[in-house]
Amino acid sequence: MTLDPVDYAIISQALIAAAREMGAKLVRSAYSTVLREARDGSAALLDAKGNTVAQAELIPMQLGTIGHIFQHCAALYPPETLEPGDFLAINDPYSGGQHLQDVFLFHPIFHEGAVIGFSASVAHHLDLGGGAPGLNPLAPDVYAEGLIIPPSKWNMARDWHGGNFERLLRSNVRVPHQTMGDFDAQMAANAIGAARLVELARRYGADKVAAVMAALQDYSEARMRAAIRAVPDGVYRGEDILDDDGITEAPIPVRVAVTVAGESIALDFAGTAPQVACNLNAPFASTISAALSAVKAALTSPDIPFNAGAGRPVTISAPEGSLLNPRHPAPVRARMEACFRAWNATMKALAQAVPEQVVAPGFDTTTVGVLSRLEETGWSVYLEIYGGGLGATAESDGCDAVDGPLSNCSNTPVEALDQDFGFFRVLEYSLRQDSCGAGMTRGGLGFLRRFEILKDGAQIALYSDRFRHAPEGLFGAEGGSTGFCEILRGGETIALKSKDKVALQKGDVVTLAVGGGGGYGPPARRDPARIAADVAEGYVSADRAARWSRAAAE
Repeated sequence: MTLDPVDYAIISQALIAAAREMGAKLVRSAYSTVLREARDGSAALLDAKGNTVAQAELIPMQLGTIGHIFQHCAALYPPETLEPGDFLAINDPYSGGQHLQDVFLFHPIFHEGAVIGFSASVAHHLDLGGGAPGLNPLAPDVYAEGLIIPPSKWNMARDWHGGNFERLLRSNVRVPHQTMGDFDAQMAANAIGAARLVELARRYGADKVAAVMAALQDYSEARMRAAIRAVPDGVYRGEDILDDDGITEAPIPVRVAVTVAGESIALDFAGTAPQVACNLNAPFASTISAALSAVKAALTSPDIPFNAGAGRPVTISAPEGSLLNPRHPAPVRARMEACFRAWNATMKALAQAVPEQVVAPGFDTTTVGVLSRLEETGWSVYLEIYGGGLGATAESDGCDAVDGPLSNCSNTPVEALDQDFGFFRVLEYSLRQDSCGAGMTRGGLGFLRRFEILKDGAQIALYSDRFRHAPEGLFGAEGGSTGFCEILRGGETIALKSKDKVALQKGDVVTLAVGGGGGYGPPARRDPARIAADVAEGYVSADRAARWSRAAAE
């Protein structure tokens, strides 16, 4: 079909707008703070074959493989066999998913009796059972991490609103009001996507809408290939490390070889550490998302739609049995830590080819902190995803106190925590002075939250990284800072490991701190006016600024 340029422009932008509306609906309809405030979820529209066409700009980690994950469902339930009201669900990391807390839902969209596409959503659910509320950092295998949903087909009329699937979920979660409310938010988001696609099909015809979906993917592919062609051909290698596996203190390497050949690029993670016994392993779907996101971020402009076409020129591989492609039933809950190191290793490799386009390593760690307590009315579970300071670029300082580039979750306001939780209160929420890496452009600052525990019987669980090994700077810059977690109990300070679980007492003060990002370029080249501004804002101490100034003078 020959597309009129005006029709293409209108329909393609309508598809992108529909995906964004789905994302807004998902967040605004959510019940838990992790989805309602932190926005840990995503939404997308797929074509009739399950290829990603348009996505809401929410969580890159979830966005990169929605289409890949759908194909594992479609292999069992082909689109042509689906009926109105059917939907597909999956969270199993060994059947194409990422980790159990991210549940993907796919609803077929029908027009005149035929499937014309799918609406898709994913949300990080506050609790899906498992060995501990919200997070089980000591899980020995995936079974201890929560309820496993293999690729499965359900029906809204039969299995939701009191049906079998809803009853199964409700019976396996500790906080059903929040968790089931978030599932309803996913259903609502998918319904919005379906309505918008049907409206387009009625107005322009299903064939024309399908042609635009294909053309939009081809456009992203063409832009991605053009960006890759601008990179010098060659093999570039990068490496980063995780602090440890939560059991021993030996660092865990993540290595990549990036091969650029014409308009295609291949990332091979051979040489990465074998899978580990704790939950740091990353299912291969997660590795694909991390690597693809790093390539797109470094080489392309943000106006290129992140759809199936953008991934066509990119090949990604990781050895089976490695940290980035583990064998069943290895635990995977904290897969973001390994994925961030895959991002860092890829950026370091690309820094050799396109130094002006990369980002220095940031704190780049998903720090998940969970405070929980069994109340008289049931479990109360607070889960938050902390970021840190971003790495600097050739042109700008790293952003202060934000989530990492793969996660992109939002801040949870203190007011929201006061509203939802009564067994703790926030004493401090602040930036960490001097936590940034110095450079021509500096890294972003880390931050901390300090909690007072108001009732006995609470506990903390967390997973994080970079408590021992700080992020490096690039091209002569200084590295960022490490993070920490500690409990002040009376006059005693109890240091927690980066992967830990500890019982709490009334009166305990818990501090969870994340670090800053690495700088870019020699600190001696930093503009004195920018140093003065950092001191005036309190980001950098006068003593440290004086050292920068002396280095510049020398």
